[in-house]
Amino acid sequence: MITTVTLNAAIDKTYYLDEFNIGQVKRVQSMRAVAGGKGINVARVIRQLGYKSFIIGFAGGHNGQFIRSVLDLQSLQHEFVEVPGESRVNINIIEHRMGTSTEILELGPTIEGPQITKFIEILKNAARQSKVVVLSGSLPPGLPVQFYKTLIEIIQQEGSLAILDTSGEALNEGMKAKPFMIKPNEEELKVIAGQEINTEADLFNIVRGIMEQGIVCVAVSLGAKGSYVGYKGNIYRVHAPDIEAVNPVGCGDSFTAGFAVSLERGLSIEECLLTATAAGTANAMTAEAGNVKMEDYLHFFMESRVTKIYSETT
Repeated sequence: MITTVTLNAAIDKTYYLDEFNIGQVKRVQSMRAVAGGKGINVARVIRQLGYKSFIIGFAGGHNGQFIRSVLDLQSLQHEFVEVPGESRVNINIIEHRMGTSTEILELGPTIEGPQITKFIEILKNAARQSKVVVLSGSLPPGLPVQFYKTLIEIIQQEGSLAILDTSGEALNEGMKAKPFMIKPNEEELKVIAGQEINTEADLFNIVRGIMEQGIVCVAVSLGAKGSYVGYKGNIYRVHAPDIEAVNPVGCGDSFTAGFAVSLERGLSIEECLLTATAAGTANAMTAEAGNVKMEDYLHFFMESRVTKIYSETT
């Protein structure tokens, strides 16, 4: 089983328009509303790839009930701590004419002490039964910036591998617990390093430095261009297939899902990266974030490429 942590669960609404102009009234052509949050996206793709996932986190109010009901309909196992207030609503506006995606994200409800204590007990039980635990997304109000660090330490004490996919201070603090894997994009990597990345050599040096701190895997997303991945001292260039994306939201979560599934299966790093890249690319072909069609995944698995470009022995 793979557990995914969604501390700031949401209703993800996607609006589709021909064009979107600031300051004008617009009627949407169509709308989708799904249970969202990065960890939920990861869990959904894990299930679509044929593996068991378990979602834990916080949820509140009528929005929280909607999230639970949607997950039940999708046969996704979950356990949320009920919190005061309403779980957030995130809006993604897809403009067909320009091919753009605009996201508007709410903060979410404030989490308080007794709810934190209850959640940690749920996490301990889940980690004991999971080979991999994925921690994704932002911290809701009320949680300390070190919260992911605390959770990673608990996960590792229970014998599970922790994958951390967040940003900002939550990422910097979480890295201190040395999770098995982090997944920054180039901008987030600059923040981690405190420097600009002007050359490939700059990127390699930063990734190697992070691995030397005790983090086994560093996957640097390049969006549609694929990724650079550091793993056990080596660095790999991953080339994603060239596609016409329908909706890029959720591709990173799908990448994480593919990687987590591969870890649970005990696959080689090359197979992990092919699986992750194929899942991320397949997500881009669907209108809904965190959604993969198996036929797309299998096709893109064959079309993706992984090359080792740096070895610690050279």
